[in-house]
Amino acid sequence: MRTATRTDRTPPARHVADSHDLIRVHGARVNNLRNVDVEIPKRRLTAFTGISGSGKSSLVFGTIAAESQRMINETYSAFIQGFMPTLARPDVDVLDGLTTAIIVDQERMGADPRSTVGTATDANAMLRILFSRFATPHIGSPQAFSFNVASISGAGAVTIERAGQKMKERRSFSITGGMCPRCEGRGSVTDIDLTQLYDESKSLADGALTIPGYKAGGWNYRLYAASGLVDPDKPIRNYTKKQLHGLLYHEPVRMKIEGINMTYEGLVPRVQKSMLAKDKEAMQPHIRAFVDRAVTFATCPDCHGTRLSELARSATINGTSIADACAMQISDLADWVRDLHEPTAAPLLAALGETLDSFVEIGLGYLSLDRPAGTLSGGEAQRTKMIRHLGSSLTDVTYVFDEPTIGLHPHDVQRMNTLLLRLRDKGNTVLVVEHKPETIAIADHVVDLGPGAGTDGGTICFTGTVAELKDSDTVTGRHLDDRARLKPTVRTATEALEIRDAHTHNLRGVDVDIPLGVLVAVTGVAGSGKSSLIDGSVAGRDGVVTIDQSPIRGSRRSNPATYTGLLEPIRKAFATANGVKPALFSANSEGACPTCNGAGVVYTDLAMMAGVATTCEECEGKRFQAAVLDYHLGGRDISEVLAMSVTEAERFFATGDSRVPAAHRILGHLVDVGLGYLRIGQPLPTLSGGERQRLKLATHLGEKGGILVLDEPTTGLHLADVEQLLALLDRLVDAGKSVIVIEHHQAVMAHADWIVDLGPGAGHDGGRIVFEGTPTDLVADRSTLTGQHLAGYIGT
Repeated sequence: MRTATRTDRTPPARHVADSHDLIRVHGARVNNLRNVDVEIPKRRLTAFTGISGSGKSSLVFGTIAAESQRMINETYSAFIQGFMPTLARPDVDVLDGLTTAIIVDQERMGADPRSTVGTATDANAMLRILFSRFATPHIGSPQAFSFNVASISGAGAVTIERAGQKMKERRSFSITGGMCPRCEGRGSVTDIDLTQLYDESKSLADGALTIPGYKAGGWNYRLYAASGLVDPDKPIRNYTKKQLHGLLYHEPVRMKIEGINMTYEGLVPRVQKSMLAKDKEAMQPHIRAFVDRAVTFATCPDCHGTRLSELARSATINGTSIADACAMQISDLADWVRDLHEPTAAPLLAALGETLDSFVEIGLGYLSLDRPAGTLSGGEAQRTKMIRHLGSSLTDVTYVFDEPTIGLHPHDVQRMNTLLLRLRDKGNTVLVVEHKPETIAIADHVVDLGPGAGTDGGTICFTGTVAELKDSDTVTGRHLDDRARLKPTVRTATEALEIRDAHTHNLRGVDVDIPLGVLVAVTGVAGSGKSSLIDGSVAGRDGVVTIDQSPIRGSRRSNPATYTGLLEPIRKAFATANGVKPALFSANSEGACPTCNGAGVVYTDLAMMAGVATTCEECEGKRFQAAVLDYHLGGRDISEVLAMSVTEAERFFATGDSRVPAAHRILGHLVDVGLGYLRIGQPLPTLSGGERQRLKLATHLGEKGGILVLDEPTTGLHLADVEQLLALLDRLVDAGKSVIVIEHHQAVMAHADWIVDLGPGAGHDGGRIVFEGTPTDLVADRSTLTGQHLAGYIGT
């Protein structure tokens, strides 16, 4: 048998299935995008760049990721979709080539106080199984080690029908849970200051209740005043013990109050259920202020903050309880797990070990599993969400990241870059919204949006490689190689803020003097103790104003005018000029369009399908009644004023008949932080992360505090915006304020007058002051990681 050999072979034709190697976007108009058309290569790492507010998040998250998730939801039955959040279709003409999107964003984790790092990543679930199998003494199933399961038991008679006959049998049940009964698994107990709940010199009718939402005349007030259990006209100091107990501690009871069936309950348990059951970070500002002054949180004396019952803590493996394991630094816990040798639990130990090693690999080895999830920074939360995906076998998935380098020291950025490339090399598409040049540099493809922000952005300025971006004439291309220089001279401190024997979290008895009257940068690797030092020893002192990374909370009815308090003087000016009530000029009050209730759009619910929002035909999206728009100030009606940009409004309220000094002052602060392009009536949810943080900064610029503390103010800022931020910080210091910045950005370090560097590592390897001095001295010293990276950044 002969075999013929062909030398003229032609390569096989490409299979049609292999031609779908691009994500195509045509006609995207989400938020400020202006009919954007772009093609993004699959199985590559694409960086989306551009100044803050240019439309990066609108394209990546609001268009590509949103449509991918919506289409996945539509694969479920109508019954299942009824239980899922309905997602509206993005405003885009064509989206082609989408794959399953996994979004890893910066949203804070765990509004529930029971959520911890361990519960959020399933590490706790694996530990509970491990202890239920091998801990001695044996106390029960995995739920016996869960602080979310209470121990309960009961007995009684049940009726059972057998062979047509009904029989009664006595049954009993018992559930062994791990919840501490004293604190109900929260780890802390609360003590309420009764003097903050009411003014004992007043009666209920006179407004004795000082709890937010309990004003005289409201439903909460009427619940007590009309209950018949207390005298609403008698001062609380004159109540008998029984009456006071009924007001404060009465058990829940159903009763008819003013003709309505309601549940009456004492003030203390009602406040505990309605306010203290929530995470403090998720509360509205006025509720949080009330909780801060009225409630004292103390470590639970029974479980010592572990959240677990005594029984759960009594079972140990090699002398270590599950409470001890969860309190360990994760890098230490990973070593402890590796030392366990239980052949029958090999798959469990391998999975647990991989999860813990992923924490270390991603730079979070300094955390502990019992760390409340709500206390994680945005960057820590984002990296914690990555844990689930690092060992995934899925390929051809689109991973979407929102500035994954946030909160990372330059030393840790390279590690993050390696992880991003690893996800790509497994055959996935990686989309990264990023400002850091170190991460942009590893991209296979770059999409640059701009040229400006807000209405000046929303277009594609460049697509191509990093090398081509540097040669382009875009804002990003021009600033990609920017490097700050050390200042030739630094300011001299006027005095010092003394910190002595600081022990918050991982700090080791730190003593440090922070100079005042200058710009101070507090640096160090993630987890080294920077926030512990400032939050634990500086924030809260008299004259200190802290601007942290907590997100702005607000609905579509919230906008920069309402958030900053700008709308109040504007409404009063309109009311004074026209001789009417200020409430008419609020779209959330008497001036609202009756058809859309001041929303500007009418929502049509389509059950399990995405609802449809259409512009209100009555007010044409202006949100106000037609009669309200007949009133003018300086020739403009209220809807025209809210449609102005910040810069335009600042000029409008500066002089003439429309002069409003209070509004002009607030608008000046918005211009100072680089938000002059925003519309003052623009809904808060449409603002980018960087815009929201600068909006928070603007609200604090007018405060009288002499010491301003900023937590990574460069978050979300483009390279070009950093220069503007540095100029703002200089103006603040020159105006007499002391500015303390917790920061990783080398440009801010180089621009500082003084640096306090913590380390040398993270967790128990940090917590010490490793350098104090000027940036010049830090670069010359080079004994710390910060000094080495700063020296490399400025090119010395």
